[in-house]
Amino acid sequence: MIVAGEASGDLHGAHLVRALRREAPGLFVCGIGGDHLRMEGVRILLDASRLAVVGITEVLAKLPVVWQALGLAKKLLHSLRPDLLILIDFPDFNLRVARMAKKRGIPVLYYVSPQIWAWRRGRVQTIKQRVDHMAVILPFEAGFYQAHGVPVTFVGHPLLDVWGGMPPLQPPAGLVVAPVVGLLPGSREGEIQRLLPVMLQAARRLENQFKTIRFLVSVAPTVNREQFGGIMQRYPGRAPIEVVAGGIEPILRACHLVLAASGTVTLEAAIGGMPMVIVYKVSPLSYRIGKALIRVKHISLVNLIAGRELVPELIQGQATPTNIAAAAAAMLADPRQLATLRTELLKIRSLLGGRGASARVAAIALALLKSPEGFDARAAGREATG
Repeated sequence: MIVAGEASGDLHGAHLVRALRREAPGLFVCGIGGDHLRMEGVRILLDASRLAVVGITEVLAKLPVVWQALGLAKKLLHSLRPDLLILIDFPDFNLRVARMAKKRGIPVLYYVSPQIWAWRRGRVQTIKQRVDHMAVILPFEAGFYQAHGVPVTFVGHPLLDVWGGMPPLQPPAGLVVAPVVGLLPGSREGEIQRLLPVMLQAARRLENQFKTIRFLVSVAPTVNREQFGGIMQRYPGRAPIEVVAGGIEPILRACHLVLAASGTVTLEAAIGGMPMVIVYKVSPLSYRIGKALIRVKHISLVNLIAGRELVPELIQGQATPTNIAAAAAAMLADPRQLATLRTELLKIRSLLGGRGASARVAAIALALLKSPEGFDARAAGREATG
């Protein structure tokens, strides 16, 4: 059984299921996820798009479907009694599912750690009680779990399975004459409502400074197209804005710079060497609560891994159209700075563990299936690496 509550988890889960079935073709997998898992033959019993939400207070509006999903998970664990439960990120939901599984003696593999090293560190004890093994994707996470006595393996970042074999993105010609800027507002309803308007307003300010500028905006498959289109119509302007569906790779290949919602997409951009301005907003109450709890200097994965503010972060009150446009304009006006930033961003790739994350997690999962207690995760990881 697998539970992936968000778009990125659905993609990582699909790669994992594919790797599992290479070694165990007859494996039956069901659970909660989206189109990527569905295309890998996973029987999806609740679509993850119904659960995706950002922010502490924002989850309140989703509580009915969250309780429905928890009820479904409990029923599945009781009636199906899967040989292994794989949980991908989505901690507030998945740690409750992990508790249900442990009560029934079902081993739990957790893939993609909650960011407990950033805030709510006390949850590490909950993980220690409910999870048999953590498969983590960021280089500093393994040491954190080892210090707390939690079985853990650093498997590398799954994005490298997609991007790791590709050469760095080559910046398109025409930066000075006709700059191209990508808008990556996120994949969740709340992100679109809060980030797309300020990004579009920033774009309209940039068009006043760069007369031949054009924009590409990403629309994720999980996004409500009617909502998205309505926001787009509210901010008409002179410069063309092309809506691009089907993944962000076409946008990254065509742009000189992107405005990106904080999240996995920023790592995708960094792996390719794409300069960016990171933008994020949640509800005022969520921000106040989060600010009181967060224990790290940066919120973006790019800056956390780099250990410094490599790219601008404009968060909450700082994420205004004027500030976003000013940060982007300063970067676009300095080709040398952009080239230097590309080089620095490409160093992130070397810190993420190399290709093969999905195969390494699959090896751990298969080892848990064979021997839920006391398996050698390091040996399983080495075997998967080959």
